[in-house]
Amino acid sequence: MTTQTQAPPRPVRIASALTFVQGLGGIALAVALVIRVIGGSTPAGPILGAAGVLVLWFGGVIFATIMLFRGHHGARTPVIVTQLLLLGCAWYAYGPSEQQLLGSLGGIYCVVVLVFLFTNESRKWAIGLDDVSEGDKAD
Repeated sequence: MTTQTQAPPRPVRIASALTFVQGLGGIALAVALVIRVIGGSTPAGPILGAAGVLVLWFGGVIFATIMLFRGHHGARTPVIVTQLLLLGCAWYAYGPSEQQLLGSLGGIYCVVVLVFLFTNESRKWAIGLDDVSEGDKAD
């Protein structure tokens, strides 16, 4: 069974690049947590566990964004799920954590990525309708 990959449209590539930046940010956060543990300011167990989860999650995000950028249709779903999860994190930063600026910026960033992934051009590409000619649409 072969999977045919088609070049994704520009909005999908932009969303992929923006999500790649989020993945790098998550990996950087994990590194910062490990450095904090090495410095001895926090107990190692829970912080290293959180860093490990972040590396796994955002490593998967980086992999999905690379695959999406290369035109693999199935990589769109993990990117969408990541945006929805990070939108929840932005809500928590805005509300309960009382970090309105950080929460607002994070939420706007996630919504922008989702808008790019749900444009007409992106949706047509995702379901494989980008190769249908205008004459075939009338049938």
